[in-house]
Amino acid sequence: MSPVPDKDDGSRASAPISLRRVRQLFSVPSCCERSQFLRREISGRMFERLSLIKTHPSRLLDAGCGEGDDLMSLRQAFPQAELFGMDASTAMLAMSRHRSQQAESRMKKFLRRWRAGLGALELPYLACADFGRLPLAASSMDLLWSNLALHWHPQPHRVMREWARVLRADGLLMFSAFGPDTFAELRAAYVKAGLVPTVLPFVDLHDYGDMMVEAGFADPVMDMEKLNITYSSSDELLADVRSFGGNPFVERKAGLTGRAAFGALKRALDEQKAADGRISLSVEVVYGHAFRSLPKKNLAGESIVHLHRR
Repeated sequence: MSPVPDKDDGSRASAPISLRRVRQLFSVPSCCERSQFLRREISGRMFERLSLIKTHPSRLLDAGCGEGDDLMSLRQAFPQAELFGMDASTAMLAMSRHRSQQAESRMKKFLRRWRAGLGALELPYLACADFGRLPLAASSMDLLWSNLALHWHPQPHRVMREWARVLRADGLLMFSAFGPDTFAELRAAYVKAGLVPTVLPFVDLHDYGDMMVEAGFADPVMDMEKLNITYSSSDELLADVRSFGGNPFVERKAGLTGRAAFGALKRALDEQKAADGRISLSVEVVYGHAFRSLPKKNLAGESIVHLHRR
């Protein structure tokens, strides 16, 4: 059962995001290293949630796999599963492939001490793709995982439908994304400095829940938490924000309008310093998970009744 496309697919968008610009922003993995601490923290919290769900996937996809850290964690959690990783950045995928090969080499060396004749360990299948147009067959995945990636797509409703398409009936989706209060202090500083904010209008968890139901997911579970990161200087704060992804808007200036504007932004941030001399940066994280709904009708249009033994 494939999701029905929206008639207004071209006009529905969370923000005027350029997918080409997103690929450029993540084309240099070293530029994102500063923010890895947050992705690893959120990944750990997602795995805590996943541990409470009974699932034994044989095929799973990491949508937005980046450098491949979550793929390695998913391999540890589901050693028998066939892994797929997809990302919009070829540079990130190259890093993921390199790390997977290193991990395979270390594991083989470790296991050779205990088992003779060990065959090659299976590496993840990696591909560069748009989340909204996955090069995968329908109903081909048992688990779809996505950590802090969905908010970079201009049409998350289309992505949800595509994720539902590639998941088998009763397959599990688990994702995280930034919520609307993320970088609230930076947004306020832009306004105080008389500048147009370049912070994305991140999607609310209720809207994500509606998208999941619309796409064909059953009883989505949504929750949110706010994290607070503090910095000793505005320079450190801005460097981290850039490493989180930067400005992906379709219409954007090459930079701030000169030193005066940049100085005004930094002063506005410095004015937010607390008594301890540190500046806060809020991060709202939205978590969602749900199972793909079982089909209600067969190809002939006949109703299907699902019976479960107690």
